[in-house]
Amino acid sequence: MTRSVGVVIPTRGNRPAQLREAVEAVLAQDHPGGISVVVVADTPDAEPAAAARDVARQVADVAAGSSPRVRVLPNALTPGLPGARNTGISACDTDLVAFCDDDDVWLPGKLTAQVRALRDGGEFASCGIEVEYAGRRVTRLAGASTVTAGDLVRSRMVMVHSSTFLFERGSLWLDESAPAGQNEDWDLALRAARRRPIVQVDRPLVRVRWGGSHYATRWADRIAGLDWMLARHPELAGDPRGAARVYGQLAFSHAALGHRREAARWALRTFAARLGEPRAPIALAVAAGLVSAPTVLAALHHRGHGI
Repeated sequence: MTRSVGVVIPTRGNRPAQLREAVEAVLAQDHPGGISVVVVADTPDAEPAAAARDVARQVADVAAGSSPRVRVLPNALTPGLPGARNTGISACDTDLVAFCDDDDVWLPGKLTAQVRALRDGGEFASCGIEVEYAGRRVTRLAGASTVTAGDLVRSRMVMVHSSTFLFERGSLWLDESAPAGQNEDWDLALRAARRRPIVQVDRPLVRVRWGGSHYATRWADRIAGLDWMLARHPELAGDPRGAARVYGQLAFSHAALGHRREAARWALRTFAARLGEPRAPIALAVAAGLVSAPTVLAALHHRGHGI
């Protein structure tokens, strides 16, 4: 049986050209089971209905004449990504739900490959990605056909990205308590992998664009989001590699804010968890003023990596 797919695309409405490209790439998928698109306008500073009308105008030329349904709705739940995604899930009446960020692009064959993989067993799928930054593209693969909860504890696994997610509608919802929406996708993937290993189609089927998101450099929000993950998933602190990675990210975030004492404290915790974790010395270099946080991020992003 061919399964229908509802695609949820949250947007703040501030990058219309990229949003149109994201919608076009979804509509161009060759999946025969039927695709519907729900664009969710998440604009906290605007009146919801007016924000949805503005976004509808942005995608009107793309949606006109398309056989799949394209709807634009205001975020009816908690402002931010988790609420916007949950609004979209609630609006879907399809067998499966997929996510795509408004600045990312699905590549040809993405949906067909993942639906086929789920048919072979599984309820949640991801795929490889192609990271685009400053005109350069880097492929990131998992190197495996499944991703377990243990894998996601040891490493965030950037290729298990929200724009790759495809899962059974009604099986999972986003946690809207995530601070400023930080780590809501990692939390969802961990919960999915605890139920059953995530099915990974390990070839690049989504182009993920870095550099245009406000999430990466909102350091106070990132700190709150990491603290939230540590409290919500205590197993993160129990795995030396996973703990060192999170502690190193906390050290770097505090360093980026100029919190030298906190950066040093988290760097020491990082070294205690795993001496070879590279984020600790990088954070200390930023805290000491030897290099800036944006310079570090740019160098990492050019290689398809984050902090």
